[in-house]
Amino acid sequence: MTDIKAVVRVQHPDIVLSQTVDHDRSSTVKSVSEAGTDPTSGKFFYHIESSDFSQFEDGLRNDSTVAEFERVSETRDEKAIYSFEYTDEAKVLSPVVSAANGVILDMENDGSAWILTVWIPERTELVHLWEYAQENDIDIELLRVNEYASLGTTDAGLTDSQRDALLVALETGYFEEPRDATLGDVAADLDISQPAASGLLRRGIKRLIVSSLLDDEESPD
Repeated sequence: MTDIKAVVRVQHPDIVLSQTVDHDRSSTVKSVSEAGTDPTSGKFFYHIESSDFSQFEDGLRNDSTVAEFERVSETRDEKAIYSFEYTDEAKVLSPVVSAANGVILDMENDGSAWILTVWIPERTELVHLWEYAQENDIDIELLRVNEYASLGTTDAGLTDSQRDALLVALETGYFEEPRDATLGDVAADLDISQPAASGLLRRGIKRLIVSSLLDDEESPD
């Protein structure tokens, strides 16, 4: 068995936050993969960069995919973290990937389009993403795909603890949107503290990104 890392470009005005980034062309939006979302809250977190957050928030108020938003934190260098709740009109791709036992490792806008980096256990499972795109008139383009030895049979640079934490999180639904498990649930299954579980997941995701996303490029320190 091989795991698949696919990089795809998708575009549709009803993909979450597309209308906002079209309104504020200076903005860059990137998912916060390690955020400990309460599965009952329906909140999703993103790193935001913008030269004018007032314009960005004007876009949010008129974005039909955004029900609620909150600026959670900010720095002085035009960066912030926001939480969002989606409307029923929003087209959300992560449940499609989750249904195929996959995970969206990264999501970042490219203008009003989106670049998704997806880990999925079998190449054939990618068909579900394409079917969803076709059914919803979403433009989709495969930019790159790579195959790797299965996460269950190779460490991909992971420690045993990191691999176990990632597999438990995947099996319990921690990576789904909205999440079916909290960070506390993952920690309880692993019999460790929540901070320890968060650290394992964060470092494990980083190792997966380094080993798969960077391909032949030099790995960062």
